[in-house]
Amino acid sequence: MHKVIYDTDPGVDDAMALLFLHRHPEIDLLGITTVFGNASVETTTRNALFLKREWNIPAPVSKGASVTIDSSRAERPWPAMVHGENGLGDIDVPETIDLPLDPRPAHRFIIDTVRAHPGEVRLVAVGRMTNLALALKEDPEIATLAKDVVIMGGNFYVPGNVSPVAEANIHGDPEAADIVMTAPWKVAVIGLDVTAITTMSRSYLGDMAAMGDKAVKQLDALSQSYIDFYKHAVEDGMMVHDSCACVYVVVPELFSSISGAVRVVCGGIADGQTIVRPDGRRFPPDGAWDGLPSQIVCTGIESERVLDLIRNTLLAA
Repeated sequence: MHKVIYDTDPGVDDAMALLFLHRHPEIDLLGITTVFGNASVETTTRNALFLKREWNIPAPVSKGASVTIDSSRAERPWPAMVHGENGLGDIDVPETIDLPLDPRPAHRFIIDTVRAHPGEVRLVAVGRMTNLALALKEDPEIATLAKDVVIMGGNFYVPGNVSPVAEANIHGDPEAADIVMTAPWKVAVIGLDVTAITTMSRSYLGDMAAMGDKAVKQLDALSQSYIDFYKHAVEDGMMVHDSCACVYVVVPELFSSISGAVRVVCGGIADGQTIVRPDGRRFPPDGAWDGLPSQIVCTGIESERVLDLIRNTLLAA
């Protein structure tokens, strides 16, 4: 069993990934930690509690960061045009959910859970990396105690989606992402190089909903405006960014990758750009790169098999 903490900002594609984690038989979902990003942290936390209630997910929810780790960064508008005003495609979601939150802030929940299961916990982070960076800042030793970190974010050999060079999750808190990428733990980065070519059509999702239970039908409903948003890039479908990271947890062989040190540009016109220095390449000595851990950067994916695994898992209720 893979012991997983899901760090998320629900979010339409976050919701699909959450249902995948909940239903996959090899995943033990230890907790859901929320972060700002697709909406405010108040909204993303409410959405996590809503999905927990609707889908009977036993894992606790812990509320996380509401601002970037560098508090001087100006907040950008929430991407309501992507995920809706309420973060879940503007389906009907109550203002409040009558479920308790874990009393600990998300970064403390991460620290305590990793320490309770040394060498076992896999951190699956599909939003801004602020909670993970805060956990490292408070307790650097967790980098040696977590099994690994799987990130949905970044782009290396393809354009970004919020600037020519930056992907949204990394761009939203570049300083936090750089802290996470350069910490001495194992990180696998599942970015736009693979997620942007893994698209689920409206009809594919509709067929899943027709065969599935209430949760899959709900997922179909909340995804409709998200699919509408993607009409500029996908023919009547959507990119399943966050679910790709969750699939990597259980079937990494569906991905090809390179390895190397990863840095994130913080500031300027390349703010949020992710850069890999591939292992095996010779470069002059450079203090910004030397001595950093080698991370995994996914560059290829078997998209059809990934989509089939998502479908089969969501329908296995």
